[in-house]
Amino acid sequence: MSHAEGNPDFQSPPAGCDCHFHVFGPAGRYPCNQSDLRYVPPHAPIEDFLALAGKLGLERFVFVQPSAYGRDNRCMLDAMREVGRQKCRGIADIDENAPDPELERLHKAGVRGVRINVPPVKPYGAGFAATLLPRIERLRGRCAEIGWQLDFLTPGWLTAELMPTLAKLNVDFTLAHFGLFPAKDGVGQPGFRRLLALLREGERRCWVKLTGVYRMSVGPSFADVAPMARALIGAAPDRVIWGSDYPHLSFADKVDSVALWNLLGQWAPDAATRRKVLVDNPQQLFKF
Repeated sequence: MSHAEGNPDFQSPPAGCDCHFHVFGPAGRYPCNQSDLRYVPPHAPIEDFLALAGKLGLERFVFVQPSAYGRDNRCMLDAMREVGRQKCRGIADIDENAPDPELERLHKAGVRGVRINVPPVKPYGAGFAATLLPRIERLRGRCAEIGWQLDFLTPGWLTAELMPTLAKLNVDFTLAHFGLFPAKDGVGQPGFRRLLALLREGERRCWVKLTGVYRMSVGPSFADVAPMARALIGAAPDRVIWGSDYPHLSFADKVDSVALWNLLGQWAPDAATRRKVLVDNPQQLFKF
């Protein structure tokens, strides 16, 4: 499938990194057996993604385990093996009580983090945040031991409720898709203000992914996300990273990957800032 119809406004500097994307293989080899599938899993092999990356000038890659595969990380690991560990890292989904040899196996394969994955469309639920705390705490301890990070995909209301927990984490952690705060509520919404404060004043463990704008935006050309992107870059230019969120899943027929890439040029028009986002920050976080 092609999601790259336009022309890039700029090229990535050498060693630029896509920090959030997914791959999907043939259904017969990599079945999606989840009972709560949120989207129809596409066929999105590594070859298609690498063609896009080449068009943008990207040379490093952080694979993220998609929810459709649950905790079966085989498709991601096979693609990582094909690309080569020098160029890629992986964020897996595992049980918090997985045996140590499994973590060792994943580490050798290039995995450097674990997902805390909650459906972005999940409606508010009183007390739900508390149910995540045992998993977060267990994984926090295990990640601290082996130098991994936590990767959060949580709807904005949940990101806000987890803020006190996030502020106390002693491991690096990433928040996908701007923390999923709705763009229509702007940079002044309380949860987003707390995120900016955490970036400015916290323990420098928080990293934010400039990804998935179509998941928060309701405006034409995603213009309503621009103030949030610029606020994050302004608050902590050394702790924001970029990802394509390829292959865009349920939004695939609505977006073009190159047009999404061009948004970064609007949010960070100077090459020095883009180098931080694309090269320096991923280098530090993922230890390429």
